[in-house]
Amino acid sequence: MAYQFIHLECYSRKADRQGRSSDFILDEAARQPIASVHVADPHPPTIIYGLDIEEVRAMHDTAAAAAMTAGARGRLRKIQSRQKTLHTVVASHPYTVAEVRTNGDKLVEVRDWEQRTVKWLRDQYGSALKSVIRHTDEKQRHIHAYIVPTSDPEMRAAAYHPGIVAKRAVMIAGPRPGEDGKALNKRSNAAYKAAMREWQDSYHDAVAVPCGLTRLGPARRRLTREEWKAEQAQARALQNALGRAAHIQARGQAYVDRTKAEAAAIRADAEKGRVAAERLKGIGGAIRSVADGIQQSRVREQIRREFGRDLAAAQALAERARSDAAREREARAEAEKRTSDARRAARHHAAAAAMARQEVRRLSDALAAALDEPPPIPGGPRL
Repeated sequence: MAYQFIHLECYSRKADRQGRSSDFILDEAARQPIASVHVADPHPPTIIYGLDIEEVRAMHDTAAAAAMTAGARGRLRKIQSRQKTLHTVVASHPYTVAEVRTNGDKLVEVRDWEQRTVKWLRDQYGSALKSVIRHTDEKQRHIHAYIVPTSDPEMRAAAYHPGIVAKRAVMIAGPRPGEDGKALNKRSNAAYKAAMREWQDSYHDAVAVPCGLTRLGPARRRLTREEWKAEQAQARALQNALGRAAHIQARGQAYVDRTKAEAAAIRADAEKGRVAAERLKGIGGAIRSVADGIQQSRVREQIRREFGRDLAAAQALAERARSDAAREREARAEAEKRTSDARRAARHHAAAAAMARQEVRRLSDALAAALDEPPPIPGGPRL
C-alpha cells in the first residue's frame, strides 16, 4: 500500500530552460531515441484511450499554426511560439511493472486504477482529452494523458492548469486596499497552491480512495513508521469497505435487474397473450362479418322478392289506372263531340227559324202592300 502520484504540466512549441518543447514531449511519449535516453530499453507505448501520438502531434501542430490572438491594437495575429499549447498529465501506480507482470491480483488492481484515472481525466478535460497512453518500459507502472485545446481559437493550454488559472485571477483582480505588490504575489501563490490541492483532492476522492492509495506519503508529513503503517492499514480498510459496498451494490443491482427482467418477461408473455387474443378476436370478427354478410344477403334477397311482388301489383294497378283513364278520356271526347254537334244543330235550327220568321215578315209585308193594309205588328193580334 502506498500513496497517489499525479502531476500536470503545460508546454509550448518553444523549448523551455530544460529543453522541453511540445515536440520533445511527444517524441518522449512515442519513445523516439532522441527523447528516450533515460529509458534503458524503450518500447512503443500502448494506447488506452483516444489517438496515437503522431495523430496528436499532427492535430496539435495544425491547430497551433492556425491559432490567432488579438494584438495590442485589436488586430489578429498568430500566437507566439512560447505560448503553452499542450497540456499533459502523468499518473503513476505504486506497483512496479515487474510486480504487475507476475501477479494477477495486482494486474487487476492496476487495470481498475487505469480505468478510474481515464474516467477522471475525461470528466476533467472533456473533448480536449485527445490521448491516454501506458508506458511499461520504466520501473513504475504509469500513464500519460495529452490535452490539446483545439476548441479554443487561441490554443490556451494554460486554461487547463488550475494553479495558473487561480494565480492569474488574483493578479488580474489587483491588490486589496493597503496591499503591496509583495503581499499580492504571496496571495496569488496561496491561491495557486489551494487550487492544486483541490485538484489533487479531486483525484484522491475519485481514484485513490477506491484503489486503496493514501493522499500523501510519510515523508511529506514527517510520519513515523508506525503512523505510516497505521495510515496504510486505514487506507486498505477503506478500500475493502468500498469494495464490499460496491459488491453489495452490485448484488442489489443484479437483483433489481433480474426482477426487471422477470417483470419484462411477464409483460412480454401478457403481450403475446393479448396479441393472440386480438388475433382470435379478429378471426372471430371476420367470421362474424362473413356470417353477417351472408345474413344480410339473405335479408336483401327476401326484401327483393317481396318488393318484386309489391312492384308487380303496383305496376298492374297502374296499368289498369292508365286504361281506365284512357277510356274516360275517350268517353269524354265523344261526349264533348256530341255536345258540340248538338250546339251546332241548335245554332243551325235557330238560324233557320230566324230566317223563316224573317221570310214570314217579308211575305206579310208584301201581302199587306198588295192588299193595301197596314203592316202587321209583330206580336200583335192576328186578323
